[in-house]
Amino acid sequence: MRLLIQEVLDEFFSQLEQLEDQNNPNFVEEVFTMYFRDSTTLLETVEQAVKTISITLAKMDKILHQLKGSSASVGAKKVLNEINKTRQVLEKGNLEGTKAGIWEMRKEYESLKAKLEPYFQLKQANSVPQEK
Repeated sequence: MRLLIQEVLDEFFSQLEQLEDQNNPNFVEEVFTMYFRDSTTLLETVEQAVKTISITLAKMDKILHQLKGSSASVGAKKVLNEINKTRQVLEKGNLEGTKAGIWEMRKEYESLKAKLEPYFQLKQANSVPQEK
């Protein structure tokens, strides 16, 4: 798949694809639907927190850790890379760098969503039984 070559996704995505079968043909899409729903909430929480500085660094790191885990479990490689960079900057107490990192995370996250949408549309089109 092209997204693996572009390193947007990693081998965990391939493993998810292997879990699909006739009993659960939309498994990957369902997993990503949950990932995007939950990750959107986490990203919005972190984005609001850095705007208002209403969160401790430890709490922000905990949220980023959750986002890291869910991104790793679906193979969202570029999102994961940005989360790791942001956590490193956050550890140093660099608020401006953390804000920039969160912006980069959001950018990669939105890019992933945009790139996966046609993939899921194509999969659904191919799974519709053809009339004879």
